[in-house]
Amino acid sequence: MLKRYLEPYIKKDLEERMVFIGGARQVGKTTLSQQIGNLYYPDNFCYFNWDWRVDRKAIINEEFPADKKLFIFDEIHKYRRWKNFLKGFYDKNKKKIKILVTGSSRLDIYRRGGDSLLGRYRFLRLHPLSLREIVGFLKSDIKPFTPLSFPKKIDDKIQKVFNRLLKFGGFPEVYLKNDEVFLRRWHNERIERIIREDIREIETIRDISMLEVLVELLPERVGSILSLNSLREELEVSFKSVKLWMDILERFYYHFRLYPYQTKKIKALKKEPKLYFWDWSEIQKESARFENMIASHLLKFVHFLYDVYGWRAELFYLRDVEKREVDFLVVIDRKVWFAVEVKLSSSDLSKNLKYFAQKLKIPFLYQVVKEEGIDFLRQNTRIISAGKFLMGLV
Repeated sequence: MLKRYLEPYIKKDLEERMVFIGGARQVGKTTLSQQIGNLYYPDNFCYFNWDWRVDRKAIINEEFPADKKLFIFDEIHKYRRWKNFLKGFYDKNKKKIKILVTGSSRLDIYRRGGDSLLGRYRFLRLHPLSLREIVGFLKSDIKPFTPLSFPKKIDDKIQKVFNRLLKFGGFPEVYLKNDEVFLRRWHNERIERIIREDIREIETIRDISMLEVLVELLPERVGSILSLNSLREELEVSFKSVKLWMDILERFYYHFRLYPYQTKKIKALKKEPKLYFWDWSEIQKESARFENMIASHLLKFVHFLYDVYGWRAELFYLRDVEKREVDFLVVIDRKVWFAVEVKLSSSDLSKNLKYFAQKLKIPFLYQVVKEEGIDFLRQNTRIISAGKFLMGLV
């Protein structure tokens, strides 16, 4: 059984407030909640899923066991009165019980619809598995504005985990299955469920088939500047429709977009984002899949810093009007921390990384390569193998 990286932080937050766990479909939210119950509240927790008729009736009638300490509510955001229910149940019993709420990506959407629960909960985003999480290095040793900390040596076991993770992605069921046929079938089922079940249930889309066509066009654009106009032309629909569909897919954790870092020190692009998937195993092109895997690990890193420690951490990319580009920039409280350039094999120092480092005075620079056994400094840039670099994140 894999121990998830958020487990101890959820337990700590439960001592003070309700905890909401959000994230992509099939990322492991339900499993994590039940693991917390079994580990910290053995025989003293109860689980309710809104999709089960008996549990739904118990929630509506508020008929719960009197001797349980932890109450887990799954998919409860499908209940029209879920916020009022949680508010009343929590306010009345907060000195006696703990409440853990999990759900699909819609939980994050619905929680923003009002402030009736403000100050009563913590919201944590659960990401797919990462290299460090699978290997079992869960203790956080992150200190902003200091160099990332890496293990001295990467053994064969860690490298094998890296290769498997790159191929199968970080969604637990697929990673653990380690089967290519299962992976392909899972891809098809996941996309269909996101579009036909999750999105269709709460979003009004007249032409769902065109949304499916859009999804087919996106993998080849991963890691590149995303042009909505280009998509509009290919789909032969309005710009407004494409923008709406892309926003919906992002809200449902199908993809995420990174935007260029804005500062007066460089003439940066204004709006054009770069596109990445939550499930990088869906991407066929090796270089794009590798870059997406690094992007996903970095996004998990900044979300962890924000959700758990309260740091205003953000992830950007760098690109100016002269088309000089660096893949990633991590920023805390609008202050640059470190930049990352991703390459499949070349150990030659990126000229763009050097250029932006001088312009923005970036404290720490990393050039991450897929090739194994690389780790050296060149002109204040650490050129390092991906397996070792990812062990310095979360």
